[in-house]
Amino acid sequence: MAAANAAGTAATEGADHSMPSAPRPHSQLALLNATDGAAGEGQPFRFAITPERRALLNTIRYAEGTWARGENLGYRVMFGGGLMPHLERHPDRVIYSGGYASAAAGAYQFMPFTWERASRSLQLPGFGPDVQDQAAIFLIQRRGALPLADQGVFTPVLAARLAPEWASFPTLGGRSFYGQPVKRYAALKAFYERNLAELRAIAGVVPVVAELPSCEPAESLRCRLERLDRVGPRSLAQGR
Repeated sequence: MAAANAAGTAATEGADHSMPSAPRPHSQLALLNATDGAAGEGQPFRFAITPERRALLNTIRYAEGTWARGENLGYRVMFGGGLMPHLERHPDRVIYSGGYASAAAGAYQFMPFTWERASRSLQLPGFGPDVQDQAAIFLIQRRGALPLADQGVFTPVLAARLAPEWASFPTLGGRSFYGQPVKRYAALKAFYERNLAELRAIAGVVPVVAELPSCEPAESLRCRLERLDRVGPRSLAQGR
């Protein structure tokens, strides 16, 4: 993550980069609340985990090499592929691997100073999966990408917004913001879309498909031209 991140991008050894067969326990919804905000008076702020946000979180893990088939093991990954012994706190340990040095750790490869900022802002206890998810969404919001994430579409602009935060994400030019190994946009998009579809199915969410209003009067020239536009040249050539 950020300038020193090479942990999950290429140096994480033994991580599973394959497409998921299905979201695993913590990689599913883990819905905290219906909307962003505090659970009660005097409680700390918490982000809701929607299918769209969970799919992006999972995609970040995939890019950073901590996907681990969607299992919680990915939350224990340190730079270089080793596992931290516990999740009581960020290990804050510099590791040398693959020509890089980094103290990045966790599912989202938090650098110590970045983790400190996020955990302090959200009053996050420990370093467990739930609090790592919250800190990652906090960073997505800081980059002005949360509204884009909530649209449920993985666009080049969304990836580029997150590229300064996660070195494995491509800029609009297709390169890492920090000149490090980077995941191809097409691979990230494919992972995201498949994951989102599975998460929406789990949540029972049916994507809204906008219906075009019927044209009246049906035999008018305007309506006939609209129908021709919808059919397209290939169908017309086939006599449809």
